[in-house]
Amino acid sequence: MKLLSLSAIGFVFLSSYCGKGGTTPPPDPSPCMYLGVDTCQQAAKTKVTILTGNTKQTIHSFGASDCWTTKNFGKWGDAQKKNHIADLLFSMDTAADGTPKGIGLSLWRFNIGAGSLEQGAASQIADEWRREECFLKPDGSYDWTKQQGAQWFLQAAKQRGVKYTLGFSLSAPVQMTKNGKAYNGSGGTTLNLQDGKLDEYADFLAEVTKHFGFDYLSPVNEPQWSWGTATGANQEGTQATNEEISAFSKLLSQRLAGTTSKIVVAEAGQLDFLYTRNTDNRGDQINQFFNPSSANYIGDQANVAHIISGHSYFTTCPDNNMINVRTQLQNKVKQVDASLQTWQTEFGILGDICGQYNGSPRNTGIEYGLYVAKVLHHDLVIANMTSWQWWLSVSPYNYSDALVYINDPSGAINVAGTKTDGVVMESKQLWAFGNFARFIRPGMKRVETAVQGNNDPAVAAATLMISAYKDETTKQLVVVMVNPEAKEKNVQLEGALGATFNQYTTNGMNNLKKTRAQANDITIPGKSIVTLTGTYQ
Repeated sequence: MKLLSLSAIGFVFLSSYCGKGGTTPPPDPSPCMYLGVDTCQQAAKTKVTILTGNTKQTIHSFGASDCWTTKNFGKWGDAQKKNHIADLLFSMDTAADGTPKGIGLSLWRFNIGAGSLEQGAASQIADEWRREECFLKPDGSYDWTKQQGAQWFLQAAKQRGVKYTLGFSLSAPVQMTKNGKAYNGSGGTTLNLQDGKLDEYADFLAEVTKHFGFDYLSPVNEPQWSWGTATGANQEGTQATNEEISAFSKLLSQRLAGTTSKIVVAEAGQLDFLYTRNTDNRGDQINQFFNPSSANYIGDQANVAHIISGHSYFTTCPDNNMINVRTQLQNKVKQVDASLQTWQTEFGILGDICGQYNGSPRNTGIEYGLYVAKVLHHDLVIANMTSWQWWLSVSPYNYSDALVYINDPSGAINVAGTKTDGVVMESKQLWAFGNFARFIRPGMKRVETAVQGNNDPAVAAATLMISAYKDETTKQLVVVMVNPEAKEKNVQLEGALGATFNQYTTNGMNNLKKTRAQANDITIPGKSIVTLTGTYQ
């Protein structure tokens, strides 16, 4: 295409030149040069070999959470708008031109509230959007009409074929906590739970899990951080020690006996808490929970999943740090138990990220989408994550940690004005995530790739990141390419592959736009994420 357009330019220029005196221009010294234009110029193709026989981890899922905004958005009167949000997150349908309507999440996280919403201002959680209802009433009975908005999205996910659901808890119900609040303001390291209430808390989570039929239950979230102070907090949350998490998981496993629901630990606040940072008995969690010689070992519990989970926040820059953290994580897994799955269960753009990105103000452009794709790539390729999950799926805030955004009916960023209606807005974070989630389906296996002249992860992070996945039953192949540079790249796929691929491109102009490409001639636009789908032999 580039060569033809240049030739056409040259032809017009030549006709004009010859019309003035009937002479032709002097020849250029190079056969490729024509009137000062290099008509032979074409970007060299990078050869990428897909090693379909060299299998890595099996992909479980891609997910996101309902926190905290679905309590309101799920109760909107406008069903069309609610369904549009659900389609963006969950749909596997396509438009007439083949472009996906949504990112096809395969796991949905449901926040099991602790009752701060019923407390109102007395909860001391300043923002009412960050308070949550509780199914357990003070008299010990259950009210399953609570969390109606969140329940609407849970059903919407199931209706659109989302394969897995996960319930997660940030705090025990307020009637069980030491301070009567849904956060631990003590500054200590232990659960905000009254003495003797661990069994009761386990009964509560097991009952909710059984009622909704959650596939997974995550009982503790980011236990390493301090949640609130004596005067208030930003959200529900509690600290917990490794001993407490171990004891709690054993109780929950007993209560879930006879069900297919599995417990997932430990939702570490940063990935490095999984392999180090155990100064206060809240780190080194791979070893603590899955080394048979540990006093906190839970790997033998029937309803504890063989999974360790953590969050990728604050470990993503610079590139060498991102690579190093994930390399150490995977090395620890191999050392303790090579069969242990690793899940990344929360991510969003938070705080100042090496001066390149920032949570505030809201940014929905392609640079932020490319950053998300970079983190995804490294979590999958370096850390061998089998599930990757986002934090806020929908948000009205002027912040960059969501997939779908809601502005008020006038189009302004105004949190209070979106409670009953609003304008649904997309982001490049959503569609960049979709380049992975929509096409890499549960059960697919990652396979090794070899990139000509570029197999150093640090080099790839700045130039071209490539990963590939296969479905052994259908012989489907998915290749995801992330090009963070402004210049276009040309790629030639090699291996026992089909000749043509569907190409889905997300860049500044497009969201998973579908085109066709030949395996030996693939163009990756500058600053884009491209997913190729085809077959292998």
